[in-house]
Amino acid sequence: MRKILIVGAGQAGLQLALGLQSQGYDVTVMSNRTADEIRGGRVMSTQCMFTSALQHERDLGLNFWEDQAPRIEGLGVSVSAPDASRPIDWVGRLKGYAQSVDQRVKMAGWLETFAERGGKVVIHGVAVSDLDYFARAYDLVLVAAGKGELVSMFGRDASRSPYDAPQRALAVAYVHGLGPRPEHPDFLAVRCNLVPGVGELFVMPTLTTSGPADILFWEGIPGGPLDVFQGVKDPEEHLRLTLELMRRFTPWEYDRATGVELTDAGGTLSGRYAPTVRRPVGELPSGGLVLGVADVVVANDPITGQGSNNAARCAASYLADIVANGERPFDREWMRTTFDHYWSVAAPVTKWTNAMLSPPPEHVLGLIGAGGALQPVADRFANGFDDPADFEQWFFEPEKATAYLAEVSQTVS
Repeated sequence: MRKILIVGAGQAGLQLALGLQSQGYDVTVMSNRTADEIRGGRVMSTQCMFTSALQHERDLGLNFWEDQAPRIEGLGVSVSAPDASRPIDWVGRLKGYAQSVDQRVKMAGWLETFAERGGKVVIHGVAVSDLDYFARAYDLVLVAAGKGELVSMFGRDASRSPYDAPQRALAVAYVHGLGPRPEHPDFLAVRCNLVPGVGELFVMPTLTTSGPADILFWEGIPGGPLDVFQGVKDPEEHLRLTLELMRRFTPWEYDRATGVELTDAGGTLSGRYAPTVRRPVGELPSGGLVLGVADVVVANDPITGQGSNNAARCAASYLADIVANGERPFDREWMRTTFDHYWSVAAPVTKWTNAMLSPPPEHVLGLIGAGGALQPVADRFANGFDDPADFEQWFFEPEKATAYLAEVSQTVS
């Protein structure tokens, strides 16, 4: 039986560990926290997952919270004008529902399930020097811990990383008590509020440790009016700033948030990082090799909500390649090929995400505006969050956008 070590207990690491376990592999997971510590800690992300990514969990029987988590059936876009009015406001309907499950709930539950099924769990922080030993003791070592010293083993791929600095300052608050959007009271939607030249506010339903809730997520251009969360340690002050910015820039969202309160003392998160694609194979001082997983090697800004989706895609892709490799060695060539298979899926996500971080060109503004008058445009944009590769057909190039709008207008009229 082949022995595999996975360092990191997030979406990709645990999904892959549980998938390999179901295939009969001898799998060890190393985590720097216990399940109880994860469950009782701070929120880690926003993790809205769309239908294709959710299917990877269903395929492994890991969709434990599907009946409890709110079903997100739409994705809406609003654009704020300088006077805080809302000249653009529409919602597209998703073909399959999306869901967000607080990673404190999911990762704690999956880690416990992995152990209950006989998997080995080692609670210990891991340094590069530790991996030197592990690379000799295991047939394959996968690094799925996307922060800290281990990431430094994977060199930045400058050809795929146009940014060398953070493009957004991030601030998240999990709350209870948010009212419905009156435009669609009969179904739930993620709301993307665009404030040109300032940043974005995302509002999404979620399931957290205390039940159904909502996430208020500001993405601010560094140095701008939303970049006020650095150094804020008090959760209540974090929420106060979140709401004050909503009142100033997105009053339609603030109007339904006047009665909110934090879900718990760990319900806030802030930070920033540069979107980066890294080289997939890490070489240890002894010459041993390790393979990077998910956001260790492809870390996009969360502006398009693809982090957990990419993690699920990566775990599914790696699982298929590990199983297909049989008893052959997990050598450098295999690692590079395995990453290339995943990159074919991740590349469209990275292209779209990086594009959304820049000021939108005129034709993109036209597409966003058209969503209010042409429902097929709104729907296609919304479903692009599930299948970002579709944007290549109509979104990036002015000629394709013009042809698409002409086709839709003729069909609708």
